[in-house]
Amino acid sequence: MKFSPRHGLSRRFLGAVALAALTTLNTGAMAQSWPNKPVKLIVPAGAGAAPDVIARLLGERLSQAWGQGVVVENRPGAGGIPGMSALARSPNDGYTLGFVPAAMGTITPLVYKNPQFNPDTDLTSVATIGTSPLVLVANASSGLNNLQDLARFARANSGKANFAAPQPNSLPHLAGEMVNKAGNMGMTAVPYQAPPAALAGLLGGDVLMTTDGIPGLIGQIKSGRLKALAVTSAQRLPGLDIPTVAETYPGFEAIGWFQIIVPAGTPAAVIDKINADVNRIINAPDMVARLNDMGVYPRVDSPAVAREFFASQQRAMKKLVTDLAIQPQ
Repeated sequence: MKFSPRHGLSRRFLGAVALAALTTLNTGAMAQSWPNKPVKLIVPAGAGAAPDVIARLLGERLSQAWGQGVVVENRPGAGGIPGMSALARSPNDGYTLGFVPAAMGTITPLVYKNPQFNPDTDLTSVATIGTSPLVLVANASSGLNNLQDLARFARANSGKANFAAPQPNSLPHLAGEMVNKAGNMGMTAVPYQAPPAALAGLLGGDVLMTTDGIPGLIGQIKSGRLKALAVTSAQRLPGLDIPTVAETYPGFEAIGWFQIIVPAGTPAAVIDKINADVNRIINAPDMVARLNDMGVYPRVDSPAVAREFFASQQRAMKKLVTDLAIQPQ
């Protein structure tokens, strides 16, 4: 039968239908066969750091689920730029994933003049592993027991009160600046190169307060050397009798998080499979317990929800960087 535009169908239309059907078939076939070789998992942090530890734990479970090796590749330094730019330049065939902490995904593009990747055009979120709240702590010998005490002391010692900023423009640093601003405390940030150095400064009495992830501070809190003033999550955390910053300054939230992120254009069917497998793994009771021990609280998202979560965190960080007048370096 010969078709013409008068029949409502044309060769061009039929060709488009055939192409769409072939694309759907190929995509489905790829999802069924993927992965048929090892998968690379880029971590923009050094070996032994919290992101690396969690990535290797997840990678081991994914390797078991996929029957293929998951090779962790550490690319630390420069706010995560080496790792993030390598991820952005990787083929979008599903065989290169990124294990991305909050700061590398949403802060680095704002505070570096040439981050070498654009999260909006180069990358896409696949799954959220979990959130990782921070905790504000003071030296137990300071006599500060809560945020109200901190604010009163800081205001009474204007120009003298300070807080430790673990790594300038890191999430702990910016969270400290947010609390400082919310309470109109007027504290000065003292930069340190790494969280252990900031902790040493606090224990040595050089600074009044610092902020970091729970795993790095919980030992000193339990030993009585540090006093936990508040956590930065919107709600109190299970198993920890620590008030939230929001109880003193309503609406406050500043959390770390980890996502699996891939190069833009990775096939949707592969993204869906990765998402389903990651969600199943992080929701297993033993995995929930292990993550909780590391101060990470699993979050099960669809790819669409993971992308919106990333976008919401981008908006929050952009507002913060603008409010604090931070200039790209």
